[in-house]
Amino acid sequence: MHFLGELFVGFFTIYLAFTNAIADRIEMLLPEGSITTQSTAATLQKISSAYESIPRILLENTQYQQANITAAFTKGSTAKQPIDALVNIFCTYVTDEYTRTVTGTGFFISSTGVILTNAHVAQFLLLETVEGSTDCIVRTGNPAVATYKADLLYISPAWIQKNAQLIAAQNPRGTGERDFALLYVTSGLNRRPMPAYFPAIALDTDLLSIRTLRSQVLAAGYPAETLFQQGDMNAALVPKQATTTIVELMTFGSNYADLMTIAGSNIGEQGSSGGPVVNLSGNVIGIISTKGDDTQFGKGSLRALTISYIDRTIKEETGFSLEQNMGGNLPYRSKIFKETIAPFLSRMLERALES
Repeated sequence: MHFLGELFVGFFTIYLAFTNAIADRIEMLLPEGSITTQSTAATLQKISSAYESIPRILLENTQYQQANITAAFTKGSTAKQPIDALVNIFCTYVTDEYTRTVTGTGFFISSTGVILTNAHVAQFLLLETVEGSTDCIVRTGNPAVATYKADLLYISPAWIQKNAQLIAAQNPRGTGERDFALLYVTSGLNRRPMPAYFPAIALDTDLLSIRTLRSQVLAAGYPAETLFQQGDMNAALVPKQATTTIVELMTFGSNYADLMTIAGSNIGEQGSSGGPVVNLSGNVIGIISTKGDDTQFGKGSLRALTISYIDRTIKEETGFSLEQNMGGNLPYRSKIFKETIAPFLSRMLERALES
């Protein structure tokens, strides 16, 4: 099946680029081929995009498009503080030769149980269809305990295509581009009842201004690297949060702030991937994706995709905004995604693990 097509550039993105070009918020842009101010050029660094085109199968699938038409969800935060919305995604992958454990962070973005996390964490849910090979659970609390089962609502097909071969790598590195996914809770574990509302944290999808640079933010996650280095895979995993600062803004070529670097903190370990970066208003403006440059920005520095980038990118891939992808009939939308494209993505990962 043909996966790749011409890069879809939606009217929404064109409109924003045009209006920002003539508005006072021109400082958000990184002009190309024109006169630039030193401050703009110095604060919005450019990273070459690895994606020349994206799969159009979801954009052209009638069932998937209709499943999103009535999407809606309740806005606002239901969590008292960001750390309350955290989850630990814990996956075990078993083969005849070894057992591999993968741990990452996510957080509730909807009171109906939608979780935002990284694709490099959520990809293991695609392997749950392979009998007996993979099991993923959602853990919550301090320390983290098995709480829910979750299903895959959306994962970037473009990311899987580009990165499937890295699934077996011990310490894969990348820019974080398109490294996002949505899960939703389907049931409680150990007879745990489902809550009426999940402790969600509100998102800020607005474009980040260069004035965001040097702003104070809070980062949270379930860092696990130190524990695993000590060889205790069963050690109690506790959530942590730290106040830090945005020290770098980057673009994948959109001329908007797609990626940020936050200064080093005790959150900066493997396992914190998928955790939120929260502004002083209490809204999520980024999701931790990769490690930063510790030499330049301090030990434990991290890079995070901006929520505005995810909002624009998921619209490019599905035809619907992040808000729309969080609502509607979640089981049905998940079913359509799994029937439409998940089998092909699963097979890519299987081939990578077999090679």
